[in-house]
This record gives sequence, C-alpha cells and structure tokens, in this order.
Amino acid sequence: MRYCTKCVMPDTKPDLQFDEEGVCSACRYLEKRPEIDWDARKNELRGIVEKYKNKSKRWDCVIPVSGGKDSHYQVIKLKEMGINPLCVTATTCDLSDIGRRNIENIKNLGVDLLEFTPNPQVRRKINRIGLEQVGDISWPEHVTIFTIPVQVAVQYEIPLIVWGENSQNEYGGPASDSDNNLLTRRWLEEFGGLLGLRVSDLVGLLDITEQDLQPYIYPTDDELKKVGVTGIFLGYYLPWDGYSNALLAQAFGFETFSHSTETSMVNYENLDNHQAGIHEYFKYLKFGFGRASDVASLHIRRGRLTRKEGMDIVRERDGKFPWTYLGKDLETIIRPLDLTLDEFMKLCDRFTNKKIFVTDNNGQLVKDKYGQLTKLKYDNE
Repeated sequence: MRYCTKCVMPDTKPDLQFDEEGVCSACRYLEKRPEIDWDARKNELRGIVEKYKNKSKRWDCVIPVSGGKDSHYQVIKLKEMGINPLCVTATTCDLSDIGRRNIENIKNLGVDLLEFTPNPQVRRKINRIGLEQVGDISWPEHVTIFTIPVQVAVQYEIPLIVWGENSQNEYGGPASDSDNNLLTRRWLEEFGGLLGLRVSDLVGLLDITEQDLQPYIYPTDDELKKVGVTGIFLGYYLPWDGYSNALLAQAFGFETFSHSTETSMVNYENLDNHQAGIHEYFKYLKFGFGRASDVASLHIRRGRLTRKEGMDIVRERDGKFPWTYLGKDLETIIRPLDLTLDEFMKLCDRFTNKKIFVTDNNGQLVKDKYGQLTKLKYDNE
C-alpha cells in the first residue's frame, strides 16, 4: 500500500489516482478550489433554478434527502433561493431513532416530503445477497438512493433533481468525472456503488422476482427524455464541506450523536442506519481504510488537521470490528438477514484482502481477542 503524502488515503481506494509526487486526486482537486469563481457558479445555479422554477406546475425540483447533514444543507440553501422542492426519501435499511427524528426535522423546514419504503422482506434478502456477493450489506440502499428520486421525478413530471456532493471530487476519482455537474445513468453505473452487481442479477435469488425489484430499477432513457429529467450536483455550484454543512444543519434542528460513531471520528454522519458499521468494516477489509480515513482526509485537506494528527486518529479508529453500532449489537443487526454470527465471521474472512493484513505462517489472518486485524502498513514507512 502507498499513502497520499498530503492526506491519509491509500492507493487501494477504488478510482483514487496518485500523481508523480504521491498526491491523490482528491487533494489536488481541493488545491484548485481557490481558482474557482464561486460567484459565477452560484449565478449559474440561479439561472438553472429560474429556468426550472414552476416548470412542472407542481414542485420546482426534487431533492433526494436522507435526513442527514447534507440533505439538510441542500434544503436550506435551495429554500433560500425561493425554490419549492419535493423532498424524496428512500428509507434506509435499519433506520435508527435519531435517523427518524432527523427526517421529521427535514419536514419541519417547511417542505413537502415523500417517503418511500421498499418491501422490507425483499430488502432483507437483497441485504444478504449484497453482503455475500460483493461484500456490501448496504447495496440495496445505495441503489434506491438513486433510483427512487428519479422514479418520482418521472412520475410527477418534475424535470430538475438537485443532488448533493459529487463523490468523485470530494473523495477522489477520474478527473473527467470529478468536474462533472450532472448525475447521469453512466455516473450511477460507474460510481453509484453497484460494485458490478446488477439489479437484473437478483432475479431468482432467494425467490426474488422481477416484480419485487421495481423500486431498484432506474427509469428508461425514453422516460427520462419525455420529462426532460436533469440531475445536478449542488456541490458543483456551492463550495461543499461536510463539516460546515453539519454546523448549518444543526442551527436548523439537525440532531447529532452524543459522541463520535463507532466507525468514524465525528458525531454528525452515518447516524440513520444500524448497518453502517458493517458497511464500513467491509470497506476496511477489502481496501484497508475506513470512515475515519475518509473524514480525517477531508479535514486535512481543509487545514483543520495535520497529516500526523489525522494518521494518529486513523490508527486509533479505523477497522474496529463492528460489535455494536449506534447502540445496537451485531447479532441483532444481522438476525433479520438470517445470518448467524459464525456465518458473518466467515464472510468477513472471505472478503478480507490478505495482501493488506498480517497472516500467520499458514496464511491465516491474525486477530486479537476482539477480532481486530493488523495492517501490514499504516503509512509510507
């Protein structure tokens, strides 16, 4: 593994690119931010808003919201511009109490909100399939985050969808996509978290039918063209910063956790889904970094942490076995998936990249009494 010389991200992160100086593409993007004419981009956003305002004769745009800090920010900023949005929530898999309260707070910002909950029995089956086949328990959630708001836009004939950040510039990715201001079908298929598993692949698995999968299907090109659906990233037009978004959201009633979550170094994200700890742990097993690395890098790039401080946090916080998350224990979280703890442990081992972690002379992973692994390399040592 090789680590960025400016932040703490390793080169094992998918789509992250390093230059000849050992600096990652996400750091390079942030370095260029001062060159951006943000006033011009905000004016461009105003022009888009005026173009689509009242075009649907119902709502001015669709805003996909989860109840988190960023969706609060999206709603607050667009309402400041006089937009009347229809907020759309694709309900998360294992909604926490604080997640529910934050969704209700979005409503209290003065918006109409449509909440869609896919069949929980089918969802649990897809959670298991996602975990077993691609090592992602949150696979179905990542799909519906993108499909359900677009389905709503088509159904209600609302052309404009305003998404939040473009993850390719916040976390690093191909340059041609990091500067993109549009969310397209190709962006979804490449960067939307599908991991090579297609919705059509699910038919017949665990008795899942094509009819069961309607919430997971992206509208056809003809359906999108008929309405003229356009999805833009708000983070292209306004300087995106998760920490600043959280502070603004808190001023408008957004609730944070009492302390940092189990997988991260902050208390203002990944608050709505009890499965998030498992999702982050499998990312660590496959790629050798977790949410603490993501967040520490964001703060390092903005000058809030030194690289050494960030690396110290990563060593302490990344890769903890997910015995609990947001107050719920692991066995309770996986029970609806008909998974035993032993079966879960075997899945963990199957998806662990043994090139990244310490193994014994027989090639078996070395774990401490808490189930923790040790990386072979924590920095450019």
